[in-house]
Amino acid sequence: MERLTRKGPLAGVRVLELAGLAPGPFAGMMLADHGAEVLRVDRVGPVAKAGDRPRADVMDRGKRTIGLDLKSPEGVAAFRELAAHADVVVEVFRPGVAERLGIGPADLHAVNPRLVYARMTGWGQEGPLAPTAGHDIGYIAISGVLSMLGRAGEPPTPPINILGDFAGGGLMLAYGVLLALLERERTGEGRVIDAAMVDGSAALFAMFYHGVQNGSWGPRGTNLLDTGAPMYDTYETSDGGYMAVGALEPQFWAEMIRLMGLSDLPDRDDRSRWPELRARLAEAFRSRTRAEWEAVFDGTDACVSPVLGMGEAADHPHNRARGTFVEVGGVRQPAPAPRLLGVPEQDLAPATRLSDLSSWGLPDDTAAKLREAGVLA
Repeated sequence: MERLTRKGPLAGVRVLELAGLAPGPFAGMMLADHGAEVLRVDRVGPVAKAGDRPRADVMDRGKRTIGLDLKSPEGVAAFRELAAHADVVVEVFRPGVAERLGIGPADLHAVNPRLVYARMTGWGQEGPLAPTAGHDIGYIAISGVLSMLGRAGEPPTPPINILGDFAGGGLMLAYGVLLALLERERTGEGRVIDAAMVDGSAALFAMFYHGVQNGSWGPRGTNLLDTGAPMYDTYETSDGGYMAVGALEPQFWAEMIRLMGLSDLPDRDDRSRWPELRARLAEAFRSRTRAEWEAVFDGTDACVSPVLGMGEAADHPHNRARGTFVEVGGVRQPAPAPRLLGVPEQDLAPATRLSDLSSWGLPDDTAAKLREAGVLA
């Protein structure tokens, strides 16, 4: 029987992941990284899309995949059988689509009352925007998060799609799955999870919403942590590189200034002199290369780090020592996180097609008929 060796706290948990982009696969990766047996269900036939195939994608690691035509009655019946043998279903459609297909929460709970049904959308299952299309930038826009990102005097800057899709979406969905699995141990019943990226991104900014209301957080790009303060920003070096400065506390600031050989600087607590202080720091950092500054600050408490490119990060001594990056199928990628000390490493092989579905409730003869009919890839 074709099964990856799964270890870790989620070993024995079976997840059906409906094919999708970004947050759904990321949630599935997080679960697989910690031992869950994840079976990704791709589309087949004319509705198949670019993402519907096993590949070297980081977010598909440790998974098995099949193709199933959910537009056919036979495909829906097969999916229900798979769900009857699953612990979790990850669904990524617009509200109402799963119900129209016959694989909504009520349909699957009828065959498996213990099933955790995890729904991932941008706007959520209800509300005026629920049926409309959207992307990460829109979700973080209406949550208020986007308005807080960027430099003073410039338009809001979307931080690629990490806040809505991945942190507010996929990671929150995986967290919800764990909550529902824990609750199931007490109640014996499954739960439907409504994970919306607009909700998740708002939750991530809880501290800042409070700061705006009590007056401790000002307009975009004027605060301590959003490039407003010269002691928390990036500075260009003589060779076009950058150093990241996070010397917020007085003792770290003093160490940075000492190592840079600077004196007679403007008072850092006087906000009116921040532009002057920033100019002095920028001039100093431009006097040496990034490598030279790395050597100056290495191993110190100055809280200054090189801004590494994506191709450089895996080779940094600290990341090498911790094994922060791994290679899977010839592709370098981040290792599973967080770490559970003492848990053996997972099999992180790239996704592969699963041909033996008998352990998921589909006998070989049934699977063969479905393949012949083009319902099962």
